[in-house]
Amino acid sequence: MDIAQRRLADPQHWRLATAIRVLAMDAVEAANSGHPGMPMGMADVATVLFRNHLKFDASAPNWFDRDRFVLSAGHGSMLIYALLHLTGYEQMSLEQIKNFRQWGAITAGHPEYGHVEGVETTTGPLGQGIATSVGMAIAEEAMRAQFGEELCQHKTWVIAGDGCLMEGISQEAIGLAGNLKLKNLIVLWDNNDITIDGRVSLSDATDQHKRFEASGWRVLSCDGHDAADIDRALTDAASGKDDRPVLVDCKTIIGFGAPKKQDTSGAHGAPLGAEEIAAARAAYGWEYGPFVIPDDLRAEWNAIGAQGSAARAAWNARVDAMNGPAREEFARRVSGEISEKLAPALAALKAQSSEAKPKVATRKASEMVLEIVNEELPETMGGSADLTGSNNTKTKVMANFTASDRKGRYVNYGIREHGMAAAMNGIYLHGGFRPYGGTFMSFTDYARGAMRLSALMGVPVVYVMTHDSIGLGEDGPTHQPVEHLAMLRSTPNTWVFRPCDVIETAEAWELALNTESTPSVLALSRQNLPTLRVTHTEENLTARGAYVLREASAEAKVILMATGSEVEIAVAARDALEAQGVPTRVVSVPSMELFRDQPVEYRAEVLPAGTVRIAIEAAVRMSWDWLLLGERGNEAKSAFVGMTGFGASAPAPVLYKEFGITAEDVVAKAKDLL
Repeated sequence: MDIAQRRLADPQHWRLATAIRVLAMDAVEAANSGHPGMPMGMADVATVLFRNHLKFDASAPNWFDRDRFVLSAGHGSMLIYALLHLTGYEQMSLEQIKNFRQWGAITAGHPEYGHVEGVETTTGPLGQGIATSVGMAIAEEAMRAQFGEELCQHKTWVIAGDGCLMEGISQEAIGLAGNLKLKNLIVLWDNNDITIDGRVSLSDATDQHKRFEASGWRVLSCDGHDAADIDRALTDAASGKDDRPVLVDCKTIIGFGAPKKQDTSGAHGAPLGAEEIAAARAAYGWEYGPFVIPDDLRAEWNAIGAQGSAARAAWNARVDAMNGPAREEFARRVSGEISEKLAPALAALKAQSSEAKPKVATRKASEMVLEIVNEELPETMGGSADLTGSNNTKTKVMANFTASDRKGRYVNYGIREHGMAAAMNGIYLHGGFRPYGGTFMSFTDYARGAMRLSALMGVPVVYVMTHDSIGLGEDGPTHQPVEHLAMLRSTPNTWVFRPCDVIETAEAWELALNTESTPSVLALSRQNLPTLRVTHTEENLTARGAYVLREASAEAKVILMATGSEVEIAVAARDALEAQGVPTRVVSVPSMELFRDQPVEYRAEVLPAGTVRIAIEAAVRMSWDWLLLGERGNEAKSAFVGMTGFGASAPAPVLYKEFGITAEDVVAKAKDLL
């Protein structure tokens, strides 16, 4: 069926979809950059979805029981911007469309969470959207199990492209979703057979139908330019006829309607040009100029945006009818507010630990904290990338979240670090939960793409990263992170905590759970560490980022700074230096980011000028120079005791000795600098 026939087959649908196409063409042309082809190709599918299937109310973008719509193929951002504008989202004015990709506009090159209501998650790095949507679908199932389908019964719809399905994270995501039988997750595959370099066949021969079916999905197909066929497939997909997530193969033409560029990579990532746009307008039968949407068509789209208002009003009535305590708890969960019970419970653990002085690995200390956290906060949802027993992330109150038990709060993510991190983003973004997940710290490399998006979006998920140094021992350099702390600390809007004992671990967890806009990484030891905070204080000293743990006997001549498992070494070195008449202060630095945020007066108090400074960490030096050389430091009086290369396979005590990270090495270095 050619374009002329399609125009005649369903004129009303054609005009609605064409409005999306022309806005995409015009915005990309005005910006002189962008991706017009995908919005032009998927306009028919998106129109049918928003018109007939998506549960939403444009006047209440954050209504909790709305369907979630995720544009995983985020380069086609003008698709979602056009939809938000046309359906009447207040923030998405025509001026924002005209300023696509310009400074200060909410219409960023790729959709960014927090910039505009209606964008459920940041996408653009391909595959992230489909993986994040798995977390949203998990959270939807879990909230429904806890609060009932009267309050939580919605779907997660995803538009994903060929590139999303090529990225490795997509297999992690679809494998997890299939195993968990997330039937309310529906992926609409923009099957246009084009990537930047050309046809998909240049680089991939995967039978996507068989791939998804093998992963536990139901697979449907439709002509992505036939409104009736699209509606048939989406109706079937939304029917929930069995318990599998659904892939809908939408066969489309990229740049649909651009006579010279459609079905080519030339339509993917560049403006079409005035001549091609004029020809496309003629093919569409569109007689209006750039950015002009006729009033009657705009009214039709606005009516689509208001279709969900009755469902929202009915939902609000059901919420209002709840009994007081249940309504308050539901509201608290949806708002993300942390229970007031947490702080006193953690304070009690700190007091008990200061007195009992347990010698445990900080991964075990984290488990001790989580026993309290998971008891007090029903909104925590934990998990691990197949390392539960090593990460110590599962506590007594946590049952597994499975296809048969949606009330479980612990997700077995499998060996899927990247998929786990993206799913945690989605769980939080959905609302109702505070997710955390664990793996070995060296595998932050595998999770990095989603961890970066946690920071970019300001999503306060918690990454429990154990086996944080050469201290893990015999597994060797493949599993011993040395550069990872530097990488994580260099990431904007990320808190990196490396606690030295139970008390700092409790404080780190308290901070991580109370922030609303910053992800946290807990770098935790495999080896046992002594309790070093032996005097109880109600104050959360970790919130200062760094503080004096052991004071010098007189005005300090040496300051030893350390984190995590190396604070013990610093304390031993301090005692040795004091015994030799050298006044020495130990500064614990559980969070460089929080210390950087302290007033300069406090930083100067902790790190006065004129002393020898030594930093001790079983990792590379990078990230320490601002504390060694800046903050009134002196290069001639500064040194680093740590790693200069990769680790080795041997028992942990041997490694510390062989790599020169011992109290004796620190003492010798201090004497050389005095």
